[in-house]
Amino acid sequence: MSQRLTINMNNHPVYDIVYEQDFKSLAKELEPFMISEKKLCIITDTRVKGFYADEIYETLKDCCRDIVVYDFPSGEENKNLDTVRNIYAFLIQNKFGRKDMLLALGGGVVGDTTGFVAATYLRGIDFVQIPTTLLAQVDSSIGGKTGVDFDQYKNMVGAFYMPRLVYMNVSTLKTLDDRQYYSGMGEVLKHGLIKNAKFYEWIIDQMYEIHERNLDTLEDMVYKSCTCKKLVVEKDPTEKGERAILNFGHTIGHAIEKAKNFELTHGECVALGCIAAAYISWKRDLLSMDEYYEIRDMFVPFNLPISIEGIDPEEIYALTTSDKKMEGNQLKFILLKKVGKAMIDTTVTKEEIIAGINEIYFTDEDWNE
Repeated sequence: MSQRLTINMNNHPVYDIVYEQDFKSLAKELEPFMISEKKLCIITDTRVKGFYADEIYETLKDCCRDIVVYDFPSGEENKNLDTVRNIYAFLIQNKFGRKDMLLALGGGVVGDTTGFVAATYLRGIDFVQIPTTLLAQVDSSIGGKTGVDFDQYKNMVGAFYMPRLVYMNVSTLKTLDDRQYYSGMGEVLKHGLIKNAKFYEWIIDQMYEIHERNLDTLEDMVYKSCTCKKLVVEKDPTEKGERAILNFGHTIGHAIEKAKNFELTHGECVALGCIAAAYISWKRDLLSMDEYYEIRDMFVPFNLPISIEGIDPEEIYALTTSDKKMEGNQLKFILLKKVGKAMIDTTVTKEEIIAGINEIYFTDEDWNE
């Protein structure tokens, strides 16, 4: 089974997202970019390199002018300007020009970092996303957001820069450990909640196959999830308006990530943030009580948390106010009108946010009840 989505944005390049279950079609998909005349650099991390770099190297080595591999240590802590600087140095040493191409092979850290390098090296060089994690396949590889963290600030330095192609081999999801795999489900569920109630129901109906990592089901799931994001980013490629709904769960989620020093995965934090935002939506009478509790409890079968210990709600709130999604003194908070329909709200109060955080905060008193 093979599927394809085309992203078409006003004033931005059109690119395809290709869904496969192996890397056999990669060379053919790259042919339109005249790679026979290009040098290619596979940029990856130390973990993913051991799984897939050799296979892609062998697949492409006879199709291009030259191909090299650069890897950096895996982990969010390496998504920074020091890594970018080291990649620049490697590209300069290997005489990469503006007409050459970068291949981002890995998860979100690799994709975001490589994309930012591509956007800024020689004022712009082509790159291709080859995401290997569920989180990257359904989220970070789509839409052209690139960037790195700066000190404790997540994705503070970056650029909107579109890939020439996104090539998804869903069989790479078989090599993820359970925690990383289910982390991606946080974004998958989010897409259903904000954009497509039928997709959300489909996820629940396909729960067994998702747990089994059935490849046909995974290809369908990733395709449907990306379709949700496509509908948003095509209308608002640089986040001037509607694209902000993709941040459902992220305002509080990012704050928890920072407060817990990235001990939790991104998807785990997004799940917690989605629950807090759904709680605020319920208290505003946008959702019914039954809808709220169903949303909350549906994260559990996908091994995602619905409560957290060891946080200070006041600290989490303070971190939300330093979020880059602030506009002046207004925080753009994403609420649910209903399952499948999100809205942007700038009137959510500190008291409401604290209440949402307290809803997911598991305290010592809770142990004693």
